[in-house]
Amino acid sequence: MELLINTYMAEIITVSTIAIFMAVLPGADFVMVTRTSIYNGRLAGLYTSLGMALSVCIHASYSIAGLAVVIANSAWLFNLIKYLGAAYLIYIAWQLLTTRALLNADQNNKTVNISPFAAVRLGFTCNILNPKTSIFFLSIFTQVVSLDTPLIMQIGYGLIIMLAHFIWYIGVVLLLSHPNILPLFNQHKQKIDKVAGFILMLIAIKLILVSSI
Repeated sequence: MELLINTYMAEIITVSTIAIFMAVLPGADFVMVTRTSIYNGRLAGLYTSLGMALSVCIHASYSIAGLAVVIANSAWLFNLIKYLGAAYLIYIAWQLLTTRALLNADQNNKTVNISPFAAVRLGFTCNILNPKTSIFFLSIFTQVVSLDTPLIMQIGYGLIIMLAHFIWYIGVVLLLSHPNILPLFNQHKQKIDKVAGFILMLIAIKLILVSSI
């Protein structure tokens, strides 16, 4: 195993570096985790992060299975994924932009509880339909990972990518839900919803306008 790791050390470093940067770069997933942590609480944010991590496993699985190559060479399939993702982002953005302020000011400082399943589903759906993630895996498994790379190493790359995203979003959740920080966000929940909705709408429009592969 040590010999195998040494042989593919260059790939490991490249995949790990790209995974970290892709996890940290703001996008639809970041907006969703941020909004959920602030509005629904720490536990909901953690479950949303778990849902995203599970979705990353799906992306890694189809990439390892070779579907990434198929998608990369099929314009209509790639565009279908892209437009489905954009439609979902528009749907979420519209919900956030049309949310009415709570009449009771005291209520506005309380978190709205959602079930663990709903939080996991939210994170999973957001990530699985996120074209940025699809493009990321297309680039990794068609440009960086060699066709001769053993299956066990490819699975390891998938785990590295999943852990990079999961650890980053857990950090975001813990920071935003900190007792000293959360009250500041609670005072501006309505504004945060509007900003989040606007950002998601811009991301969706950008995805639609990007040329096909």
